[in-house]
Amino acid sequence: MSIKRFLYYLIWTLVIGGAIYLGNNYQLALEEQSETTFNIIPVLIFATIFPLLVGILLRLPKLIIDIKEKRPWTFDWVKGLAIVLPALYITILPLLSYTSVGMNLPFANEVIFFGNSLYTTTAGIVAGYVLLDSFVK
Repeated sequence: MSIKRFLYYLIWTLVIGGAIYLGNNYQLALEEQSETTFNIIPVLIFATIFPLLVGILLRLPKLIIDIKEKRPWTFDWVKGLAIVLPALYITILPLLSYTSVGMNLPFANEVIFFGNSLYTTTAGIVAGYVLLDSFVK
């Protein structure tokens, strides 16, 4: 039984690693394209969505195991409101900076100053992971 569990997690590690590798290559291609077209919006959209997907992928193996138990599901609203919403807010602030209200939002100047940095990427991963983690049995 432990070999099966080992292989399950190994395969997920390879899938997640491959997704991160491909996502990084795609982001680099988008950045090169934005340098020639002067359109940074596709890069910002991808930089907002990709960390969320990585967070979801990191939690997905455990969620699949939980789904197999076939018990009723609920959503932990406290965790969703206290963790997911602030993390999601930090993740989308650089994208919102290109809207008319973006610079007037709380903490916009601080987050936008750092741009697509470790702060926004980490917040996106946390938001994606905790979003799936908020579904409980």
